[in-house]
Amino acid sequence: MMINDPLSDMIARMKNAAMRKRSKVLTPASRLRQRVLDVLQDEGYIRGYNLVQNPGEFPQFEIELKYFDGQPVIAEIARVSKPGRRVYSAISDLKPIKNGLGISILSTSKGVMSDAAARDANVGGEVLCRVY
Repeated sequence: MMINDPLSDMIARMKNAAMRKRSKVLTPASRLRQRVLDVLQDEGYIRGYNLVQNPGEFPQFEIELKYFDGQPVIAEIARVSKPGRRVYSAISDLKPIKNGLGISILSTSKGVMSDAAARDANVGGEVLCRVY
């Protein structure tokens, strides 16, 4: 199966699993997805993830979604920069998401990080997605 935008595919799988109240979801493994999952885990939006390797298959990540009082912790997750329209932002142009309750995930020259970490490192970059 050909996937044009792997990050959007992962986000869609996470949204669909959360709507169905699934505890885990599988997605193909890649370095970009791993870095985004690291940020989501560090910020507390997912419980964690594991690399699953079955013989004869491509490696996959098994993502453990997080719930609070029966509702998914990730209320909204949206892709900002897409293959057809890349969105870059200087650190001074990054606005807080939902008055500081959400995060933006950026791909910077120092790696993939949240907007708060990017402000601390004083670097801007490509805005991958917004999470609330």
